[in-house]
Amino acid sequence: MKRFALPFSILTGILAMAIQAVPAQAQATRTWVSGVGDDANPCSRTAPCKTFAGAISKTATGGEINCLDPGGFGGLTITKSIQVICQVEAGVLVSGTNAIVVSSTIPSNSEVLLDGLDIEGLGTGLNGVTILGAARVTVRKSSIRNFTQNGINLAGPVGARLLSEDNIILSNNNGVAIAGAGGVSNVAIVNRTTIDNHPGSSITVAAGSTLILGDSLLSGSVASVANSGTFTSFGNNALQGTGTPTNTINLR
Repeated sequence: MKRFALPFSILTGILAMAIQAVPAQAQATRTWVSGVGDDANPCSRTAPCKTFAGAISKTATGGEINCLDPGGFGGLTITKSIQVICQVEAGVLVSGTNAIVVSSTIPSNSEVLLDGLDIEGLGTGLNGVTILGAARVTVRKSSIRNFTQNGINLAGPVGARLLSEDNIILSNNNGVAIAGAGGVSNVAIVNRTTIDNHPGSSITVAAGSTLILGDSLLSGSVASVANSGTFTSFGNNALQGTGTPTNTINLR
């Protein structure tokens, strides 16, 4: 029997190494959500997830979440570079909380894209999109409505940056708030965006922060731009309410 001891021990070692070498399930560079999906699924096109929160855990850093069909896909906390792109109605319906949060733990210089979302706060949600980390966040072709604080809240550390393009922001307390954490400088570019019907202001710029506004309509508020920082205007803006640019850039 002794002659089998050495081969058996070698075989056991090989099996142990083979088990250790099996990788954990890899995250996909592209995942999918569907109104009839299930978060227990792998979030593939043929087996989609139900929510953005379910999909992001199965999506690699820098990857993309897409929508297969219309649905309500829930709130989302973002901790890495990610793209959420929907060409069909993609509802984010929340009550009493934030809808999309770019976390303070996200690595610096991360890139986040939110494209084609319908973000609804039901009159009790806090912020539609709140940016707490040092990420470059683009929100485009989306609607953000009925939040008790801000449609978009830019409140990150140094390096936080927002591009709002081709959006409709309606009936929140404030449209866009630009106020870096602890008074640091944050920059927001608001382009081809309609911001309407806010009891606070269409856009608030805190001291030290910067707004660059182009080809946008700001209406339905006493203050179109409540500016304590730097407000640069370019293109054809329509401001119904107070707010004078600090700088104007001529098109050329």
